[in-house]
Amino acid sequence: QVQLVQSGGGLVQTGGSLRLSCAASGSIFSIDAMGWYRQAVGKQRELVAKTISGGSTNYADSVKGRFTISRDNAENTVYLQMNSLTPEDTAVYYCNVVVMVPAGRKYNYWGQGTQVTVSS
Repeated sequence: QVQLVQSGGGLVQTGGSLRLSCAASGSIFSIDAMGWYRQAVGKQRELVAKTISGGSTNYADSVKGRFTISRDNAENTVYLQMNSLTPEDTAVYYCNVVVMVPAGRKYNYWGQGTQVTVSS
């Protein structure tokens, strides 16, 4: 089993910054991918940013140039630096980890979520 513990989030003004963290612990053989998703009120959950083994990253078009995802492999921790925040970024943000085990099977885990609110 794998547990994800998130930290960060809160209330900021338009143009401000926040940094989210997510630490994975438990029975981890190999992490295939780590990423961040968000869900705003009345909307579906969407991918914000993702990093895979080897360091490749992907970002939603709406956050490119403003958000940066990074990873500390030794600590199994992923971060999301969010700059130039706008009210459209207001949502609950969830950490996601995909764990690869021998034989090639993958398992998906989610953090508890943290609220990010950006005031206008």
